[in-house]
Amino acid sequence: MVRHNNVIPNGHWKKKWQFNVKTWFNQPARKLRRRNARAEKARALFPRPTAGPLRPVVRGQTIRYNSKQKLGRGFSLEELKEAGIPRKLAPTIGIAVDNRRRNRSLESLQENVNRLKAYKSNLVVFPRARNAKKPKAMDASAEECATAGQAKGVLMPISKAQPTLEKVAITSDMKSFAAYSKLRVERMNLRMTGIRAKRAKEAEAESKDS
Repeated sequence: MVRHNNVIPNGHWKKKWQFNVKTWFNQPARKLRRRNARAEKARALFPRPTAGPLRPVVRGQTIRYNSKQKLGRGFSLEELKEAGIPRKLAPTIGIAVDNRRRNRSLESLQENVNRLKAYKSNLVVFPRARNAKKPKAMDASAEECATAGQAKGVLMPISKAQPTLEKVAITSDMKSFAAYSKLRVERMNLRMTGIRAKRAKEAEAESKDS
C-alpha cells in the first residue's frame, strides 16, 4: 500500500524503445571483408611472411611481468653483430631492428642470436632483378625461388621448453623420514642458537675461574 501523500507511480518506461535498439546485421559481411583484406595483403606481401618481420623474444618490464616472455619491437645492434648480419641489411630481409634496445643478460643475447641464425638458415632471398645474369651473394637460385612458399601465422613463435622430470625410486629411508618433526627440530635449533652460545660462553668462563 502506498504511504504518505506522494504521486502514484505510473511510469511508462518503454516509450520509443526502437530508437535505443542497436543491431549487428553487418557482422557477417564485415567478417568476409576482413578475410578478403587479409588475403589481398598476403598476395601483396608474397613471398614475404604474412605476419611481418622477425621479432626478438623479450621479457616484460618490472618485477611483476618479467617472468613472462613476448615478442619485442626489434633486435638490438649487438644481437645483429653476433649473428653476422649488417644493421642496414636486416630490414631488407625481413628482420626488425630496434636501435634503442640493450642486452642486459647473456642468456637473452644468445637466445636471440640463435633465433637470427635459425631464420637466416631457412631464408630464401629473391633476386631484385629476375633476369639478372650474375646473382648476388645471398640471392637464391631459380629452383629455390620456384619452390619457396609463404610463411603464414606467427613467424617463429615462442616455444617454451618443458622441464625434464627425473624419476627416483622411493626407499625405506624416505618413507620413515618425518618431515614435520625435522622442521620443528631445526626451527627450535635456530631459535636456541643465541641462548646456547651464551650458556657455552658462561660455562667456559666458570671453568676458567675455578
